[in-house]
Amino acid sequence: MATVLFITPSKDALASQFELLGHSVTQVAQDAAEIANAKSHDITVLDCREDLVSARGIARILIAAAWDRPVILLVPDQALAVITPEWGAADFILANASLAEIDARLRLVAGKGQTQTVKIQTGLVIDEVSYTAKINGRTLDLTFKEFELLRHLNDNPSRVFTREQLLSEVWGYDYFGGTRTVDVHIRRLRAKLGELESLIGTVRNVGYRLDPSQGAASEEN
Repeated sequence: MATVLFITPSKDALASQFELLGHSVTQVAQDAAEIANAKSHDITVLDCREDLVSARGIARILIAAAWDRPVILLVPDQALAVITPEWGAADFILANASLAEIDARLRLVAGKGQTQTVKIQTGLVIDEVSYTAKINGRTLDLTFKEFELLRHLNDNPSRVFTREQLLSEVWGYDYFGGTRTVDVHIRRLRAKLGELESLIGTVRNVGYRLDPSQGAASEEN
């Protein structure tokens, strides 16, 4: 069965129906930071029943973040006319769908996601023994924290981290500096990456991620 991230503006009984079908469900609000901090999951279900405009905004954030889990839209009948490929969805579920249909769609989408494995080379090589990093064979002159930050992003390609997450996971819980420290280190890392500075992407209103496609594109040029 699937693990489901249910993005909804309010607590909803539908989540309990997912669980009745044997799926594991985590509910989060339509908030970028809360979504970024969500637990690992197989499928994202985006609730579009109450506010299509807000749901569309969340869909755009997921696309910008290169969300690597299939998204299913939960929509009312009258909203189907405005659902386009630009929403980035793998499928949709009508608000009045039966439990059997919901279960079938979740299982089908989860199955597709498990068969899609993409590996993209970035040209970045991290040596944890010598604490050095190379980009396309060129050694980067990094401070310890710059190295740790780059290693953390590289270990989680395409995953979006908020500034608070990076402070916690790279600097540690006992660090008392502000989130601007993250911005400063990201700026320095980009400068040292040179022509591959776009390898570290900014997701507006959320945080940062290492974007493997940028490294691959640069190698092709």
